[in-house]
Amino acid sequence: MRAAVKKELCIGCGFCARSCRRVFRMTDDWTAEVYADVTEDTLELAQFAALKCPIKAITLEE
Repeated sequence: MRAAVKKELCIGCGFCARSCRRVFRMTDDWTAEVYADVTEDTLELAQFAALKCPIKAITLEE
C-alpha cells in the first residue's frame, strides 16, 4: 500500500510524522512527505494519521 501527501494542502502540523514515523516525516519547509511504503506493520498507524489529518491531505491506496 502507498501513502501520499497533497503538498499544496499540507499545513505542516506534523501529526502524521509524530503518529507514524516509519512512513511520514517533515521536510525542511515543514510539509509532510512519505518516505516509505505502508506495510502490514505500519498500516494501522498510517490509516490513523490519514484519518486524523486536520485537512485530509493524506491518501492511502493499494
